[in-house]
Amino acid sequence: MSNCAIVGINWGDEGKGRMVDLISSDYDVVVRYQGGGNAGHTVINEYGKFALHLLPSGIFREGVVSVIGNGVAVDPESIMKEIEYVRSKGVKLTPDNLKISSRASLLLPWHKELDCLEEQRLADKKYGSTKQGIAPFYSDKYQKKTVLAGELFDAKAFFEHLEGIMEWKNLTIEKVYGAEPTTLDQLKEWYDLYCIPLMPFIGDLDDFYDDCEKKEKNILFEAQLGSLRDIDFGIHPYTTSSSTIAAYAPIGAGAPYMKLDEVIGVVKAYSTCVGEGPFTSEWFGEEADKLREAGGEYGAKTGRPRRVGSFDVVATRYGVKKQGATAVALTKLDVLSYMEQIPVCTKYLVKGSKTDKFPFPSLLDQAQPVTEYLPGWGCDISGIRRFEDLPQAAQDYVLYIEKAIGCYIKYVSVGPERESIIIR
Repeated sequence: MSNCAIVGINWGDEGKGRMVDLISSDYDVVVRYQGGGNAGHTVINEYGKFALHLLPSGIFREGVVSVIGNGVAVDPESIMKEIEYVRSKGVKLTPDNLKISSRASLLLPWHKELDCLEEQRLADKKYGSTKQGIAPFYSDKYQKKTVLAGELFDAKAFFEHLEGIMEWKNLTIEKVYGAEPTTLDQLKEWYDLYCIPLMPFIGDLDDFYDDCEKKEKNILFEAQLGSLRDIDFGIHPYTTSSSTIAAYAPIGAGAPYMKLDEVIGVVKAYSTCVGEGPFTSEWFGEEADKLREAGGEYGAKTGRPRRVGSFDVVATRYGVKKQGATAVALTKLDVLSYMEQIPVCTKYLVKGSKTDKFPFPSLLDQAQPVTEYLPGWGCDISGIRRFEDLPQAAQDYVLYIEKAIGCYIKYVSVGPERESIIIR
């Protein structure tokens, strides 16, 4: 039995979905263990191009069981729409190959509403939420004001529990934000449309995981976002509301006793960032526009333009350490092919002093990039499948980053398709 986590090293959007889709052929189970529908994992394969938000990226592999763990914010409306869409493209999805933990809390209709209302209230101080209800959901989860997926099977008890939470939540909706309250009729319609169809996929995962251990099955844990969006170790307060760290994978999956044998950290060959918050190596103007267009840098969930910049050694080294990465997948190397010289942020300048240590969050706004330049290679590399066949300048760029971040780069992505990969 071998367990591996695929995690983001930076701000998210590094290409985790394409890596899960790639290596899931070596695993029996793929588990999403945290986060919700607030970000997308882009996958391109024989079925087409997909932006998955809640479904694990292993769903396209025949014989692989996909699991949504207890650490995930399960939004019945979003996941049912996603299931229907993926099925329409010819992908088989049944309770045999998709399982949802009965201990996962449900993201309720008012969570999205509250997310929107709070961002409106914050105005120019907003956190850059995708307005999918994630922060209100996790706040309620830790206040024990959510319902578990397993409660759906007893409708009477479910609505008694839900009605009590609704009365409490409407106090905030009406009195704090002055908005219209949620009604029980609205919740019953939501239950009929989205919860009932979801119920066949929901169950206790204990026996499933016991069977996995007994049969020595290999499990791949899939994270959302990246190290710098982690609730504890990220760029507070511009983080997500869950733990994006690999160490949380067994807990959020529902098997806290399991151990990780490998952690693959995914990072782009340059930097991108969706949402608000400090981003030291950020570019602006024409230079940024050119990189954004070359890389197709628009959010998979929101479609909004991603902020872009040069590769950030300081942030990446920090992310590698926090994730405990045993290997790195470097994605989108091909995007840099148009550059004559490739800038790399090697240190930060903070309060007049250079540092290679990632600063405390409140100091990040003061950080300025210290940049070095490496030669570009100026040719298309998307068809190359062996590292030694890359132009020397491209090899040198990969090896430079590998040494700077202190972690072996095992995978080099030269295109978005499943097969566009170099394995060292």
